[in-house]
Amino acid sequence: MPPRPTLDEITAFLADLKALCTIGGCPAGLADRKADLLERIADTMPGDKEAADVAHAARVAADEARER
Repeated sequence: MPPRPTLDEITAFLADLKALCTIGGCPAGLADRKADLLERIADTMPGDKEAADVAHAARVAADEARER
């Protein structure tokens, strides 16, 4: 897994989220990026169950969105 997300990666994700909310787009792709970012954050925080749980929930939601 790549290292912790950079500020630029998070900023780009938030800009794309704003665009999705205002002009539309692919929510499944954005959900996958969100899950990736959260998994990378959780990977840098071993022992943090809450971070792992949030990342897992995001991955499940992204997988479900992709199946629709």
